[in-house]
Amino acid sequence: MLIRVAAAGVNRADLLQAAGHYPPPAGAPDHLGLEVSGTVVATGAATHSHRVGDEVVALLAGGGYADTVAVHEDLVLPVPAGLGLVEAGGLMEAACTVWSNFRAADAVAGQTLLVHGGSGGVGSLAIQMGAAMGMRVFATAGGAARAARCEEFGAARGIDHREEDFVDVMREAGGADVTLDVVGAAYLSRNLAAVAPGGALVVIGMQKGAKAELDLGRLLAKRARIIGTTLRARPHAEKAAIVAGVARDVWPLVPGRVSPVVHGTYPLADASAAHSALAEGGVFGKLLLLP
Repeated sequence: MLIRVAAAGVNRADLLQAAGHYPPPAGAPDHLGLEVSGTVVATGAATHSHRVGDEVVALLAGGGYADTVAVHEDLVLPVPAGLGLVEAGGLMEAACTVWSNFRAADAVAGQTLLVHGGSGGVGSLAIQMGAAMGMRVFATAGGAARAARCEEFGAARGIDHREEDFVDVMREAGGADVTLDVVGAAYLSRNLAAVAPGGALVVIGMQKGAKAELDLGRLLAKRARIIGTTLRARPHAEKAAIVAGVARDVWPLVPGRVSPVVHGTYPLADASAAHSALAEGGVFGKLLLLP
């Protein structure tokens, strides 16, 4: 189907691609953008899930920085009732990322969840989704005010990583059963120290390095798992299954218990300014581009 874009989400993957470090998968558009919200303006003959005029969100492998996108219906969901069309532009990529990583880690109610980067687009949604499913959530963020905002979104404890050692906090809490980490190499040894016996560390980003030394003795002693995941390069069938899971498990929670956190909007022509703002570290939640 063709979707007239109302808003395109800005993600750190876009910054990496713009810098030449994250090429699009084969067959994807070369220009940036992993998610959009908008209105269906045309459908293929075999399309059956949406009609022209429907307000939708879509998961993309690229090309969202545009006024119109083409996408398979399997990767499209309706805008949740009660959520604004523009606001929804920052929902799809984060929801699919968090849902798929919870599944990879076998996350269940009653477990302790540690979210690194709780002030980011993925992190702020992970806090809400974890709390909604009955997990005890801890989240790191830079600065006391940002850590406090994580608590407003459902974290039992916001951790200011500039002033506190999250390892100490998590040890006092009994360890993290599930950790979602966007930091990468710089946190590997500390994440392993903070994990609970039998816990899972899910690495979903490499903001601070791609290579680190791993203490296998500690990994074995804790019977822990380290899981690496990505969303963009998955085969279509896997992404379609994730989108279907999000529709089933997450959409009923939106916007009451789970909502995208939109920091601000920029005209699409000012995408570079949005990238600079995200890189500078002052954004809480998502930035959106408006064609």
